[in-house]
Order: sequence, then structure tokens, then C-alpha cells
Amino acid sequence: MTRTRARKPAQGAAPRLSHVDAQGSARMVDVSDKAITVREAVARGRIDVCPEAMRLVRAGRAKKGPVSEVARLAGVLAAKRTAEAIPLCHPLLLEHVDVELRAESWGFAIEARVRTTGRTGAEMEALHAVALAALTVYDMLKAADKTMVIGALHLVRKTGGASGDFTAPGAGSGRRAPRATRTDTKRPRKP
Repeated sequence: MTRTRARKPAQGAAPRLSHVDAQGSARMVDVSDKAITVREAVARGRIDVCPEAMRLVRAGRAKKGPVSEVARLAGVLAAKRTAEAIPLCHPLLLEHVDVELRAESWGFAIEARVRTTGRTGAEMEALHAVALAALTVYDMLKAADKTMVIGALHLVRKTGGASGDFTAPGAGSGRRAPRATRTDTKRPRKP
């Protein structure tokens, strides 16, 4: 699942992608010689929702049911099925998946945390969980807001593996994800 990092190129050599072979064809990375370690990944994203639709969510009146709970479960399922959706990902035995949606005035902040013990990391599983949770919010609220915008999907942190730990700049500051950008800022008026 983790895009295994290519070994550092020799001085002056161009870096190469680990999912491309010498002939330029896509390939699944061979991780059989990697050490089995505990690996964890955290990803975040957001979905901007109009105030009217958020009022329906807060009042428990969304037509399809409890938005946060259904989206959270969709994110957990997405993490478990990442290899079925992304062709070159390795299927992983996940030991823990936690997806959290936090309702804000502008919509939902979404975070996924995925842990496994294996030869490759869980970054794609965490990102996939956030993306599908956001898409589920969209599906559940599209009758009330067709202008929702999903954005700021990013890896916050990953631990374990030969490439070492990674923390995104600003991740520890508690800073919110940047607001997604709407291309159409006019909201349709209710009749």
C-alpha cells in the first residue's frame, strides 16, 4: 500500500518511482525482503457543506439517516478494501482503523488513523478512508446541497518502515486543513 520509497539515487542520478519497472511498465512493488514492523498512518480531509444542509444534520433530519455515523463506517470499510480500489496496493491485514468526523460550521473535518504490522505501510488505507467518508457525506446530503466540495485530502503522519517516520509540515500545530475552494460561490435560493 505504501508507495515504497525508491532508494536514494546516487549523486546526480534522477530519482525513480518504485511502481515503475525499468521498461516503464506499472508493477506492484516486491516487499518480500522488507522487515515486518508496526506501521501507522494518519490522513485528514474535509467536505464543505452549505449552512442549510448542516442545520439538517444537527437536527437529525437528513433524509438518509445519521450522516456522521454512516460516513464513519464507510471510511472504516474503505480502509479495509483499499487494495480492491487501487490497483498496485498490497492487501493488508489491518489491526486498527479509526475514522472520525467532526461537524464544523462549514461542514466536516475528517481524520482516519490506520495501524498494521507488516512489510508495507498504511498510508493509502488512511487516505482512502478519508476520501470515502467524504464521498459518503456527499451522497447523504446531495438532496440538500449539490455544491459541496471535498478537499485538503493529505497524509498527516506515518510511522514505521525503512523510509522512516514522516510528519507533514504544520501537522502538530493543531492547524485546520485549508478550506476547499468552490468554483461556484452562488448558492441556489430556496423557492
